[in-house]
Amino acid sequence: MAGSLTREGLTVAEGRRGGPLIVTEDVELLDDLLRLCAAAGAEPEVHHGPPARRGGWERAPMVLVGDDAAARCRGAARRRGVMLVGRDQDDPDVWRRAVEIGAEYVLRLPDSEGWLVDQIANAAEGVGRPALTVGVIGGRGGSGASTLACALAVSAARAGRRTMLIDADPLGGGIDVLLGGERAEGMRWPDFAHSKGRLGGGALEDSLPALHGLRVLSWGRDGEVAVAPQAVQAVLAAARRLGGVVVVDLPRRVDEGVAEALAQLDLGLLVVPGELRAVAAAKRVASMARMVLDDLRVVARGPYAAGLDERWVAQAIGLPLLGELPLEPGLLTAQDSGTPPGGSARSPLARFCAEFWEQAAAAAGEPGSAVAPAGGGTP
Repeated sequence: MAGSLTREGLTVAEGRRGGPLIVTEDVELLDDLLRLCAAAGAEPEVHHGPPARRGGWERAPMVLVGDDAAARCRGAARRRGVMLVGRDQDDPDVWRRAVEIGAEYVLRLPDSEGWLVDQIANAAEGVGRPALTVGVIGGRGGSGASTLACALAVSAARAGRRTMLIDADPLGGGIDVLLGGERAEGMRWPDFAHSKGRLGGGALEDSLPALHGLRVLSWGRDGEVAVAPQAVQAVLAAARRLGGVVVVDLPRRVDEGVAEALAQLDLGLLVVPGELRAVAAAKRVASMARMVLDDLRVVARGPYAAGLDERWVAQAIGLPLLGELPLEPGLLTAQDSGTPPGGSARSPLARFCAEFWEQAAAAAGEPGSAVAPAGGGTP
């Protein structure tokens, strides 16, 4: 492999921390707060006052105190993440009550509903460093991009990383097929086609098929291939908030939905076979992708035409070289027997992917930095 990853933090993200603590006896306010928790994919704990059990108030990821319950919470321990919530827009005493309970925010519904949903989701998911998000694009049709995307995801999951594989190519036949999971239960892209706003990362993860230790979002079999750009943005953002690794299999064309996916990548890998026509096609793909994606690297694939090698391919396209994708005899036979790309840890493809992730995990660069180009230069 020619380059080396310089982004740190590819560790398994912590699980969800549970929902907020709600303290209120106001039935109507409670209904509103429960609705907002459901929208954020969080399961709250409800009390009429501070929990009697030791640590219940302090350990909750956040605390939502209704106006009616402020007096009962005056003696509770001071902590971050306490919010005083009500509906009366003109209450002159609301700020005094907020100070008495140490509230960081005073929220009035319904005006603050959108903001509060985001905060509930963040607290429930324990948001930390976002997932390292890697996109794979074929320089031409049949270049092996989907195979590499699958192998990267399978290898990451085998190494213990929280992993999600997202198929962003509606005409690719469904990446779940490569994993042998076309009949696996779970949601597909058509189920998210009209999503807007924020999706809960945990709810997304739980809804997807689990295959080979990772979660997979693929396409259905009903012919629907249209997904709104807002849905692509919402799904990718939710996946990234979970931490770990997200691998995206991308189509060669760039429309609004693909542009949304490209905008959330930390790194793009352009798979280019070693032949002149493939290089010419890959240059056009690269020019479109780089209008959105800053960091795009070449993964060259042999066999090469006379006079070509991996470095010539990268230089001809004008992009840094990440490395050379190894040939893997018997790949199709292995898939027929149920072994996905990268499924055998000893295979050349799996070793290539393992090296990729090992370099990522060992790196200690700035957050958001990606793969250093061959020779240690900058793109």
